[in-house]
Amino acid sequence: MTLVQLRYLISIAETNSLNKAAEQLYVSQPSLTSSMKELEKELGITLFYRSGRGVTLTNDGMEFLLYAKQIYGQYELVLEKYGKGGAHKKKFGVSTQHYSFAVKAFVDMAKEFDMSRYEFAIRETKTAEVIRDVSTTKSEIGILYLCDFNRKSMEKILKSAKLEFHRLIECQAYVYIWKNHPLAGEKSIHFEQLEGYPCLSFEQGDNSSFYFAEEILSTNEYPQVIKANDRATMLNLMVGLNGYTICSGIICEELNGSDYIAVPYEEDEKNPNSIMEIGYIVRKNTILSKLAGLYLNKLKEYLHIF
Repeated sequence: MTLVQLRYLISIAETNSLNKAAEQLYVSQPSLTSSMKELEKELGITLFYRSGRGVTLTNDGMEFLLYAKQIYGQYELVLEKYGKGGAHKKKFGVSTQHYSFAVKAFVDMAKEFDMSRYEFAIRETKTAEVIRDVSTTKSEIGILYLCDFNRKSMEKILKSAKLEFHRLIECQAYVYIWKNHPLAGEKSIHFEQLEGYPCLSFEQGDNSSFYFAEEILSTNEYPQVIKANDRATMLNLMVGLNGYTICSGIICEELNGSDYIAVPYEEDEKNPNSIMEIGYIVRKNTILSKLAGLYLNKLKEYLHIF
């Protein structure tokens, strides 16, 4: 088994095509096919199903790909530190729940690099996909939160996926609304005051776990609920329908604009507040890349963590 074979395998998995992978790698398709057959023979497993529509990974292939990405990723880290510059683009990806501060930190990080030499990716997505992306090394870092309600279940899921959670900041619940919302002038907002307005939450998929909700206090009984799948739609619903969402209170005016405010949520006996512990997830026993380290520094900078 060689690093070249691992690189070939990763490229084929990313393109789902021997032809496209061969073009990307500047090798002939017969050479690529021969190299993969040698690897399969050495490993004693079948890595791909081949058909007229391309190639797909077998179950053994998917499992081996995780190890291949880790090994090749460590090799790239060594080259990054000790090797001479080449034409190969370094990759870095972040998957996150819908947090504008996570995007802001990514923007600040990306500005410091020549974009023609790097392949960056920022994915605002469902909670389950944040976990899946980091577990499969599609993204190096994932941003999500834990609270008293979801902690045990989420920690079990993360452990099963061989991921570890690192705390960044703790905060209580805020009500996020349009600046011209009828409740915008309140110093704090009680749950009963929200009854006449739709609660907005991010869609997690039909079969998603109840513990994957992105909004803290998700167990409250909300009379009106509207699901959305992106931040832009969420903001439009706040304006058009006087909707609200429950958030961390950490908002980025530079990206979301100044038309939205976060008002503290006022707890009562029936509707208590809760601590939202926002952090990042990474694969266990993985050395973070220089890019990942810089991204985390930008994140801590924005969140005033020193």
